[in-house]
Amino acid sequence: MKHDILSIEDIQLLVNRFYEKARNHELLGPVFDERIGDHWPEHLEKMYRFWQTVLLNEHTYYSSPFPPHAGLPIESKHFTKWLQLFTETADELFCGEKNEEAKWRAGKMAELFSFKLNQLRQQGNKYLYKYN
Repeated sequence: MKHDILSIEDIQLLVNRFYEKARNHELLGPVFDERIGDHWPEHLEKMYRFWQTVLLNEHTYYSSPFPPHAGLPIESKHFTKWLQLFTETADELFCGEKNEEAKWRAGKMAELFSFKLNQLRQQGNKYLYKYN
C-alpha cells in the first residue's frame, strides 16, 4: 500500500528509482552519464539532501541547484521528459500531500531551469561545469 513521503528513506527510494529510469532513458541517460561519470554516489547523496530539505524541512542541502545545470546541453524536451519520469516515479511509489508537493516543486524547477538556460543562451553566456 502506498503512503506519503515521510522520511529520508522514502526520499532515497524516490531518488534512486527516478535516477534508475533517467539513466536508462535514451534522451536523458547520456546527459547524466557524461556529466556525472563515476560520481553517482555523490550525486545521489546530494539529491537526497536536496529533497530532504525541500520536502521534510530538514536542512541538509546548502548549495545552489542551478549552476551545475548551466552548461549542460539540454533544452525543453529534456525537462519535459525529466518531469514526466519524476512524476511517474513519484506516483508509482507514493500518494499524499508531500508527494503532490514533490511533483509541483519538480515542475517549478523544470520551468525555472529551462527559463534561466534560455536566458543565458540568449545573452551568449557560456558556463563550464564539471561535477564536484
